[in-house]
Amino acid sequence: MLRALVGLARGIHVVSALWVLVLGFAIIADVVGRSVFSYPIRGTTEVIKNSVVAITFMQLPLAILSGSMLRTEIFADGLGKMGRRLLRTFGYLLGIALFALIAWAALEPAAYAYRIGEYEGEGALRVPTWPIRFLLIGTAVYAAIAYLAMIWLDWTGQLEHEIAYPGILSFDAANASVMSDQSKTGKDV
Repeated sequence: MLRALVGLARGIHVVSALWVLVLGFAIIADVVGRSVFSYPIRGTTEVIKNSVVAITFMQLPLAILSGSMLRTEIFADGLGKMGRRLLRTFGYLLGIALFALIAWAALEPAAYAYRIGEYEGEGALRVPTWPIRFLLIGTAVYAAIAYLAMIWLDWTGQLEHEIAYPGILSFDAANASVMSDQSKTGKDV
């Protein structure tokens, strides 16, 4: 189950990275078309506006599962192992609440956008907004599930490098390179 959760997060991350690559080429083509030919690609702005939020949310589950979310060590450094675990759990619970609330708050606007056929842009290209809205809901739910998985992994002792990089999974530690005292010695410092 855990491998499937991480595998899906990686797959979604790859899709988002490819999406960024395609957007990069679209931006270059639009700039060249605008500058050289005085003919921009219609709809580029609308596609990019909708894509940025989607790409960001698509990268969240893997960032959570790999321990890559922003954190500070101001409090964690002064705590023992149990204190750090409790602090991480509190942060994970806040993450669950945040993303569950985002999903809940976005549900009605997404359903409304689907019902009325909401779109961005005018003229040649009209980009529907409801797919991005539902993608935001799905990835927010997935992010909440990822935080829930992190609580379970933490309390069952399956997180590696809990000081330097809490999120590298036991079965994935060989693929990670972490520069810390713990990764060099294999012990909690």
